[in-house]
Amino acid sequence: MNYVVEIEGLSKEYEKGFLKKKRVLALDDLTLNVSGGQIFGFLGGNGAGKTTTIKTLMRLQFPTKGTARILGHDISNVQMHRRIGYCPENPYFYDYLTANELMDYFGRLFGYDAVTRNAKTEELLSAVGLTEVDRKRQLRKFSKGMLQRVGLAQSLINDPEIVFLDEPMSGLDPVGRREIRELIAGLRNKGTTVFMSTHILTDIEALCDEVAILRKGKLAAFGSLHELLVNDEASRSLEINVQSVAADVIRERIEFIAGASITARPNGATIQILDESDIDAVLAITREAGGRLASITPVKQSLEDLFVRD
Repeated sequence: MNYVVEIEGLSKEYEKGFLKKKRVLALDDLTLNVSGGQIFGFLGGNGAGKTTTIKTLMRLQFPTKGTARILGHDISNVQMHRRIGYCPENPYFYDYLTANELMDYFGRLFGYDAVTRNAKTEELLSAVGLTEVDRKRQLRKFSKGMLQRVGLAQSLINDPEIVFLDEPMSGLDPVGRREIRELIAGLRNKGTTVFMSTHILTDIEALCDEVAILRKGKLAAFGSLHELLVNDEASRSLEINVQSVAADVIRERIEFIAGASITARPNGATIQILDESDIDAVLAITREAGGRLASITPVKQSLEDLFVRD
Protein backbone atom coordinates (compact mmCIF):
# COMPACT_ATOMS: atom_id res chain seq x y z
CA MET A 1 0.00 0.00 0.00
CA ASN A 2 1.19 3.52 -0.81
CA TYR A 3 1.10 5.80 2.20
CA VAL A 4 1.19 9.58 2.02
CA VAL A 5 2.69 9.83 5.53
CA GLU A 6 5.12 7.25 6.93
CA ILE A 7 6.50 7.70 10.44
CA GLU A 8 8.97 5.17 11.79
CA GLY A 9 10.25 5.17 15.39
CA LEU A 10 9.98 8.96 15.74
CA SER A 11 11.12 10.36 19.09
CA LYS A 12 11.64 13.91 20.28
CA GLU A 13 13.38 14.82 23.52
CA TYR A 14 13.60 18.35 24.89
CA GLU A 15 16.04 19.83 27.34
CA LYS A 16 14.25 21.70 30.09
CA GLY A 17 15.18 24.04 32.90
CA PHE A 18 17.67 26.88 33.36
CA LEU A 19 20.69 24.59 33.12
CA LYS A 20 18.96 22.29 30.62
CA LYS A 21 19.77 19.24 32.70
CA LYS A 22 16.23 17.85 32.73
CA ARG A 23 15.08 16.02 29.61
CA VAL A 24 11.44 15.60 28.60
CA LEU A 25 10.33 12.95 26.10
CA ALA A 26 7.60 14.60 24.03
CA LEU A 27 7.43 11.81 21.42
CA ASP A 28 8.24 8.22 22.26
CA ASP A 29 9.00 5.85 19.35
CA LEU A 30 5.99 6.85 17.25
CA THR A 31 5.29 4.63 14.24
CA LEU A 32 2.34 5.53 12.04
CA ASN A 33 1.24 5.21 8.39
CA VAL A 34 -1.50 7.31 6.80
CA SER A 35 -3.27 6.38 3.55
CA GLY A 36 -4.15 9.02 0.96
CA GLY A 37 -7.51 10.54 0.05
CA GLN A 38 -8.91 10.64 3.57
CA ILE A 39 -9.32 12.89 6.59
CA PHE A 40 -7.01 11.54 9.25
CA GLY A 41 -7.64 12.57 12.85
CA PHE A 42 -4.64 12.97 15.13
CA LEU A 43 -6.15 12.99 18.58
CA GLY A 44 -4.77 13.62 22.03
CA GLY A 45 -5.00 15.81 25.11
CA ASN A 46 -2.90 18.86 25.79
CA GLY A 47 0.78 17.88 25.90
CA ALA A 48 0.21 14.52 24.21
CA GLY A 49 2.69 15.28 21.42
CA LYS A 50 0.38 16.23 18.52
CA THR A 51 1.96 19.59 17.73
CA THR A 52 5.46 18.20 18.25
CA THR A 53 4.73 15.51 15.66
CA ILE A 54 3.40 17.96 13.09
CA LYS A 55 6.23 20.46 13.61
CA THR A 56 8.70 17.62 13.14
CA LEU A 57 6.98 16.54 9.92
CA MET A 58 7.09 20.15 8.72
CA ARG A 59 10.83 20.25 9.49
CA LEU A 60 10.33 23.11 11.94
CA GLN A 61 12.18 21.03 14.50
CA PHE A 62 14.34 17.94 14.29
CA PRO A 63 13.67 14.50 15.78
CA THR A 64 15.93 12.97 18.39
CA LYS A 65 15.67 9.72 16.47
CA GLY A 66 13.51 8.03 13.86
CA THR A 67 12.50 8.87 10.29
CA ALA A 68 9.49 10.24 8.46
CA ARG A 69 8.40 10.46 4.83
CA ILE A 70 5.66 12.48 3.13
CA LEU A 71 4.45 11.61 -0.37
CA GLY A 72 7.27 9.09 -0.64
CA HIS A 73 10.03 11.61 0.16
CA ASP A 74 12.04 12.20 3.30
CA ILE A 75 10.80 15.23 5.22
CA SER A 76 14.17 16.92 4.59
CA ASN A 77 13.35 17.08 0.85
CA VAL A 78 12.58 20.77 0.27
CA GLN A 79 10.97 20.18 -3.14
CA MET A 80 8.39 17.89 -1.55
CA HIS A 81 7.19 20.82 0.58
CA ARG A 82 5.80 22.49 -2.55
CA ARG A 83 3.18 19.73 -2.65
CA ILE A 84 1.88 20.10 0.92
CA GLY A 85 0.02 22.70 2.97
CA TYR A 86 0.30 23.58 6.64
CA CYS A 87 -1.70 25.66 9.08
CA PRO A 88 -0.30 25.87 12.64
CA GLU A 89 -2.47 26.07 15.73
CA ASN A 90 -1.65 29.75 16.24
CA PRO A 91 -0.81 31.20 12.82
CA TYR A 92 1.24 34.39 12.95
CA PHE A 93 1.65 36.74 10.02
CA TYR A 94 3.08 40.19 9.46
CA ASP A 95 0.57 42.45 11.24
CA TYR A 96 0.45 45.28 8.74
CA LEU A 97 -0.49 43.21 5.71
CA THR A 98 -4.12 42.82 4.73
CA ALA A 99 -5.58 39.36 4.08
CA ASN A 100 -5.49 40.07 0.34
CA GLU A 101 -1.84 41.14 0.49
CA LEU A 102 -0.87 38.09 2.52
CA MET A 103 -2.45 35.73 0.02
CA ASP A 104 -0.76 37.58 -2.83
CA TYR A 105 2.58 37.16 -1.03
CA PHE A 106 2.15 33.40 -0.69
CA GLY A 107 0.99 33.17 -4.30
CA ARG A 108 4.22 34.85 -5.39
CA LEU A 109 6.24 32.30 -3.37
CA PHE A 110 4.68 29.57 -5.51
CA GLY A 111 5.36 31.45 -8.73
CA TYR A 112 1.76 32.25 -9.72
CA ASP A 113 1.07 35.12 -12.09
CA ALA A 114 -1.12 38.06 -11.04
CA VAL A 115 -4.32 36.69 -12.58
CA THR A 116 -3.91 33.33 -10.85
CA ARG A 117 -3.01 34.98 -7.54
CA ASN A 118 -6.11 37.15 -7.63
CA ALA A 119 -8.35 34.21 -8.54
CA LYS A 120 -6.97 32.00 -5.77
CA THR A 121 -7.20 34.81 -3.22
CA GLU A 122 -10.86 35.38 -4.05
CA GLU A 123 -11.68 31.66 -4.05
CA LEU A 124 -9.93 30.73 -0.82
CA LEU A 125 -10.84 33.75 1.31
CA SER A 126 -14.46 33.26 0.26
CA ALA A 127 -14.22 29.56 1.15
CA VAL A 128 -13.06 30.34 4.71
CA GLY A 129 -15.78 32.97 5.20
CA LEU A 130 -13.90 36.28 5.07
CA THR A 131 -15.98 39.19 3.79
CA GLU A 132 -14.79 41.72 1.21
CA VAL A 133 -14.43 44.33 3.96
CA ASP A 134 -12.35 42.04 6.19
CA ARG A 135 -9.99 41.15 3.36
CA LYS A 136 -8.87 44.77 3.15
CA ARG A 137 -8.21 45.14 6.88
CA GLN A 138 -4.76 44.78 8.40
CA LEU A 139 -4.22 41.45 10.12
CA ARG A 140 -3.35 43.17 13.41
CA LYS A 141 -7.05 44.02 13.68
CA PHE A 142 -8.16 40.41 13.26
CA SER A 143 -9.51 38.21 16.03
CA LYS A 144 -7.94 34.80 16.71
CA GLY A 145 -10.75 33.11 14.78
CA MET A 146 -10.28 35.38 11.77
CA LEU A 147 -6.53 34.73 11.75
CA GLN A 148 -7.33 31.02 11.84
CA ARG A 149 -9.44 31.45 8.71
CA VAL A 150 -6.60 33.25 6.92
CA GLY A 151 -4.18 30.54 8.02
CA LEU A 152 -6.41 27.87 6.49
CA ALA A 153 -6.68 29.83 3.26
CA GLN A 154 -2.90 30.23 2.86
CA SER A 155 -2.36 26.52 3.53
CA LEU A 156 -4.42 25.71 0.43
CA ILE A 157 -3.07 28.26 -2.04
CA ASN A 158 -0.79 25.74 -3.78
CA ASP A 159 -3.53 23.10 -4.21
CA PRO A 160 -1.65 20.71 -1.90
CA GLU A 161 -1.88 16.94 -2.19
CA ILE A 162 -1.89 16.74 1.60
CA VAL A 163 -2.59 19.49 4.11
CA PHE A 164 -1.59 19.42 7.79
CA LEU A 165 -3.97 21.27 10.10
CA ASP A 166 -3.04 21.75 13.76
CA GLU A 167 -6.22 22.46 15.75
CA PRO A 168 -8.01 24.02 12.73
CA MET A 169 -11.16 24.90 14.71
CA SER A 170 -9.27 26.83 17.40
CA GLY A 171 -10.82 30.21 18.11
CA LEU A 172 -13.82 29.72 15.82
CA ASP A 173 -17.42 30.35 16.82
CA PRO A 174 -20.08 27.66 16.12
CA VAL A 175 -20.91 29.10 12.69
CA GLY A 176 -17.23 29.25 11.78
CA ARG A 177 -16.68 25.68 12.96
CA ARG A 178 -19.45 24.46 10.70
CA GLU A 179 -18.07 26.37 7.72
CA ILE A 180 -14.56 25.01 8.23
CA ARG A 181 -15.89 21.48 8.67
CA GLU A 182 -17.62 21.78 5.30
CA LEU A 183 -14.41 23.12 3.77
CA ILE A 184 -12.36 20.20 5.13
CA ALA A 185 -14.96 17.67 3.96
CA GLY A 186 -14.80 19.28 0.53
CA LEU A 187 -11.03 18.76 0.41
CA ARG A 188 -11.53 15.02 0.83
CA ASN A 189 -14.07 15.05 -1.99
CA LYS A 190 -11.41 16.63 -4.22
CA GLY A 191 -8.92 13.88 -3.34
CA THR A 192 -6.80 15.97 -0.95
CA THR A 193 -5.55 14.16 2.15
CA VAL A 194 -6.13 16.03 5.40
CA PHE A 195 -3.96 15.30 8.45
CA MET A 196 -5.89 17.03 11.23
CA SER A 197 -4.73 17.39 14.81
CA THR A 198 -7.37 18.15 17.42
CA HIS A 199 -8.59 17.37 20.91
CA ILE A 200 -12.22 18.19 20.02
CA LEU A 201 -13.98 14.85 19.77
CA THR A 202 -17.03 16.05 17.85
CA ASP A 203 -14.79 17.24 15.00
CA ILE A 204 -13.18 13.81 14.79
CA GLU A 205 -16.53 11.99 14.79
CA ALA A 206 -17.99 14.32 12.17
CA LEU A 207 -15.09 14.27 9.72
CA CYS A 208 -12.46 11.57 10.12
CA ASP A 209 -12.04 8.25 8.34
CA GLU A 210 -9.17 7.02 10.51
CA VAL A 211 -7.78 8.27 13.80
CA ALA A 212 -4.70 7.87 15.93
CA ILE A 213 -4.71 8.66 19.64
CA LEU A 214 -1.58 9.86 21.40
CA ARG A 215 -1.02 9.64 25.14
CA LYS A 216 2.16 11.07 26.66
CA GLY A 217 3.96 10.86 23.34
CA LYS A 218 3.03 7.23 22.67
CA LEU A 219 0.59 5.82 20.14
CA ALA A 220 -2.30 4.51 22.24
CA ALA A 221 -4.78 3.56 19.49
CA PHE A 222 -5.00 3.58 15.70
CA GLY A 223 -7.63 2.59 13.13
CA SER A 224 -10.98 3.55 11.71
CA LEU A 225 -13.57 4.90 14.13
CA HIS A 226 -15.67 1.79 13.58
CA GLU A 227 -12.77 -0.50 14.43
CA LEU A 228 -11.85 1.44 17.54
CA LEU A 229 -15.36 1.84 18.91
CA VAL A 230 -16.87 -1.53 17.97
CA ASN A 231 -14.00 -4.01 18.07
CA ASP A 232 -13.34 -3.25 21.70
CA GLU A 233 -14.16 -5.50 24.64
CA ALA A 234 -16.17 -2.73 26.32
CA SER A 235 -18.40 -2.42 23.25
CA ARG A 236 -19.57 -6.04 23.32
CA SER A 237 -21.76 -5.63 26.41
CA LEU A 238 -25.55 -5.39 26.19
CA GLU A 239 -28.00 -3.01 27.82
CA ILE A 240 -31.41 -4.45 28.75
CA ASN A 241 -34.19 -2.02 29.62
CA VAL A 242 -37.10 -3.47 31.60
CA GLN A 243 -40.38 -1.88 32.74
CA SER A 244 -42.98 -2.33 35.46
CA VAL A 245 -40.45 -3.58 38.01
CA ALA A 246 -38.37 -1.67 40.55
CA ALA A 247 -34.61 -2.13 40.42
CA ASP A 248 -34.43 -2.88 44.15
CA VAL A 249 -36.84 -5.82 43.74
CA ILE A 250 -34.53 -7.71 41.38
CA ARG A 251 -31.13 -6.17 42.25
CA GLU A 252 -29.86 -9.03 44.42
CA ARG A 253 -30.61 -11.71 41.83
CA ILE A 254 -29.30 -9.60 38.90
CA GLU A 255 -26.01 -8.79 40.61
CA PHE A 256 -25.52 -12.53 41.19
CA ILE A 257 -24.91 -12.78 37.39
CA ALA A 258 -21.19 -12.35 36.70
CA GLY A 259 -20.38 -8.88 35.38
CA ALA A 260 -23.99 -7.65 35.51
CA SER A 261 -25.01 -4.28 36.91
CA ILE A 262 -28.39 -2.62 37.39
CA THR A 263 -29.49 1.01 37.45
CA ALA A 264 -32.88 2.26 38.59
CA ARG A 265 -34.94 4.46 36.28
CA PRO A 266 -38.56 5.67 36.25
CA ASN A 267 -40.95 2.69 36.14
CA GLY A 268 -38.16 0.21 35.56
CA ALA A 269 -34.45 -0.49 35.40
CA THR A 270 -31.49 -0.71 33.05
CA ILE A 271 -29.40 -3.87 33.30
CA GLN A 272 -25.99 -4.17 31.67
CA ILE A 273 -24.51 -7.62 31.00
CA LEU A 274 -21.23 -8.74 29.48
CA ASP A 275 -22.37 -11.98 27.85
CA GLU A 276 -25.27 -12.50 25.46
CA SER A 277 -25.92 -15.89 27.04
CA ASP A 278 -27.16 -14.09 30.19
CA ILE A 279 -30.14 -12.50 28.42
CA ASP A 280 -32.48 -15.40 29.17
CA ALA A 281 -31.59 -15.33 32.87
CA VAL A 282 -32.25 -11.59 33.13
CA LEU A 283 -35.59 -11.92 31.34
CA ALA A 284 -36.65 -14.81 33.58
CA ILE A 285 -35.82 -12.81 36.72
CA THR A 286 -37.69 -9.79 35.39
CA ARG A 287 -40.83 -11.72 34.42
CA GLU A 288 -40.96 -13.55 37.75
CA ALA A 289 -41.05 -10.12 39.43
CA GLY A 290 -43.89 -8.96 37.17
CA GLY A 291 -41.74 -6.87 34.83
CA ARG A 292 -41.49 -6.90 31.05
CA LEU A 293 -38.83 -6.29 28.42
CA ALA A 294 -38.61 -2.83 26.82
CA SER A 295 -35.42 -3.13 24.73
CA ILE A 296 -32.04 -4.83 24.29
CA THR A 297 -29.25 -2.65 22.89
CA PRO A 298 -25.57 -3.35 22.22
CA VAL A 299 -23.43 -0.90 24.17
CA LYS A 300 -21.22 1.08 21.82
CA GLN A 301 -18.18 2.63 23.36
CA SER A 302 -17.97 6.38 22.80
CA LEU A 303 -14.91 8.16 21.44
CA GLU A 304 -14.74 9.99 24.74
CA ASP A 305 -14.44 6.66 26.60
CA LEU A 306 -11.57 5.65 24.34
CA PHE A 307 -9.92 9.06 24.64
CA VAL A 308 -9.84 9.17 28.45
CA ARG A 309 -8.91 5.52 29.00
CA ASP A 310 -5.62 4.98 30.86
